[in-house]
Amino acid sequence: MSVEQAVEAIEESGAPMVSIAGGEPLIHPEIDVIVSELVKRKKFVYLCTNAILMERKLDKFTPGPYFAWAVHLDGLQERHDQSVEREGVFDVAVAAIRAAQAGGFRVTTNTTFFTHDSPSTVRQVLDFLNDELKVDQMMISPAYAYEKAPDQEHFLGVQETHRLFRAAFAGGRRRKWRLNHSPLFLDFLEGKVDFQCTAWGIPSYSVFGWQRPCYLMADGYAKTYRELVETTDWDRYGRGRDPRCENCMAHCGYESTAVIATTRSVKQSLRALAHR
Repeated sequence: MSVEQAVEAIEESGAPMVSIAGGEPLIHPEIDVIVSELVKRKKFVYLCTNAILMERKLDKFTPGPYFAWAVHLDGLQERHDQSVEREGVFDVAVAAIRAAQAGGFRVTTNTTFFTHDSPSTVRQVLDFLNDELKVDQMMISPAYAYEKAPDQEHFLGVQETHRLFRAAFAGGRRRKWRLNHSPLFLDFLEGKVDFQCTAWGIPSYSVFGWQRPCYLMADGYAKTYRELVETTDWDRYGRGRDPRCENCMAHCGYESTAVIATTRSVKQSLRALAHR
């Protein structure tokens, strides 16, 4: 994807915030230029990475309020290295995070949890990221069994997700972690509230075009953002509508719903401002 194509897509959609995912976006020869052009336009950019190339590419980027690294860490050392099927990646990622922090960058993380996780492992990794690595913010998500996933056996169902996060968050623990989520989305993970998916809330763009309906499901592509929004039957998707959606509780669909619900409630808006 060219710099021009990437920037045009963002300008067309009007998105205020951009998550550059992959694959591994640091492989792109002009990823620093894409980031720079989006930052110039005052877009908030999160550059997702497995951090293998991150430390050696730090000098291509400039710290600032509109740019943040988003490092994928799916557990502590043994669990993360098993997840990515490559020994030593956890240590490389931690070293890269520390180097970025020393360079003045904002650093966030993204962690996916599976059936082999427990309330204890959830707390351990979040405590490590929050208290020892001291990253700026953390995102979390239950794993979703999308069709092309090589391992279909370790994805959490809805009730399993509720039990896992209800126990992990017990005792007010979630208030101490710098989680990059609305309180209502965290309530949703615990099963305190229920939402329907807002599949259009975080649209996905790639070299193929705008992906229908979300980045986890590929029901074709639209050439323009307008075409995506106006010609996709959004009511087809979500739990109770499409069997592929039955166990999905990923933030790409449900954080948007939680944010919309937050903005419609004075109480929830104040709660979000208080980070509770």
